[in-house]
Amino acid sequence: MSVKIASIETFLLSDRLEETFYFSQWAYSERRICVVKVTTDCGTVGWGEGYGPADVLAAGINLLKPLLIGRNPIEQETLWFEMYRKTLDYARRGVLVASISALDIALWDIKGKLLNQPVSALLGGRHRRRIKPYATGLYFSDGDNLAGRLAREAVGYVEQGFQAIKMKVGLSLRQDMENVRAVRQAIGPDTRLMVDANHAYSLREAAELCQKIERFDIGWFEEPVSPEQYNHYRDLRCKTSIPISGGECEYLRFGHHQLLKNECVDILQIDICSAGGLTEAKRVAALAATYGVEIVPHTWGTGIAFHTALHFIANLEPTPGRLFPPDCYIEYDRTSNGIRERLTLPAISMCNGFIAVPEGPGLGIEVDEDILNHYAQPKKTGISV
Repeated sequence: MSVKIASIETFLLSDRLEETFYFSQWAYSERRICVVKVTTDCGTVGWGEGYGPADVLAAGINLLKPLLIGRNPIEQETLWFEMYRKTLDYARRGVLVASISALDIALWDIKGKLLNQPVSALLGGRHRRRIKPYATGLYFSDGDNLAGRLAREAVGYVEQGFQAIKMKVGLSLRQDMENVRAVRQAIGPDTRLMVDANHAYSLREAAELCQKIERFDIGWFEEPVSPEQYNHYRDLRCKTSIPISGGECEYLRFGHHQLLKNECVDILQIDICSAGGLTEAKRVAALAATYGVEIVPHTWGTGIAFHTALHFIANLEPTPGRLFPPDCYIEYDRTSNGIRERLTLPAISMCNGFIAVPEGPGLGIEVDEDILNHYAQPKKTGISV
């Protein structure tokens, strides 16, 4: 198929929030997201998204553009390797890998549209046609009775049909205990509850918190300690019955292999939009299957990122393989984000606690470019042939 990449455009999207929220590391008063549009000489468009500082992501995409312009987008693995080789000497981890990720996702979207196939089929096929979302929310905010406010928010998610919820911890052991207790009491025993510290704690603190909250039937403890401390991850797994998860701060198959071979996690949480895109996520999935480790991707951003994760999860082999495998989960961010709610069509829809895997070509979505330009700051930039 003789098709060439004609132009690449980056969009820096910004949505100022009405109310600031925060977690253990910093506060959010604005959502800033980098989206990339890749257009072929036949007019087919692919959309991608990176996870990380939006301005730096855009600069990385600008660096990589000359490698792609005039090339065949169908050969996405070859193009991935050339982008990887270009940045290997100075970007084995970090934002430039996320720039590769955004471009790689857009190439998969183009390939699906050109071949009239959903990305999940091109990845090798779907093991499932619907995926169970868990609501990510329950961040911290200023005001009295934080535990009570988090409990009310959690009940709202249950009323919306969510069967699983993830909440933030990392303020202090005492406050975390109070918050977790209040949320569990509010939602009852049948809704799955997970916690996420965003690597706020030392090994000693994380182990103490685990002992305090084990009785609340915690689905997993996400990023309990620093992502640099592989031995602390491993040691914590030996100190608690709560499954330990992590991986959103790892890059490429090489970083995730460190977590796997050091027996750091029960659940691997690759972020497809930062760790190397779908091309590399497929390799990470093969590694995880080799070690018998479950994958639940970290997902944060617009509908582009969310639908990318839907296709990836649809293709994951069940671990362990059995006739009636357990449900796979997808993270569904419920924090304030007008960009996420308005940018892509059709709107994300949950039915009976599940979200269907898109069946349309590519990612199965369209981007509303009026909304794109509404949030774009500054306006798009690009080069073409």
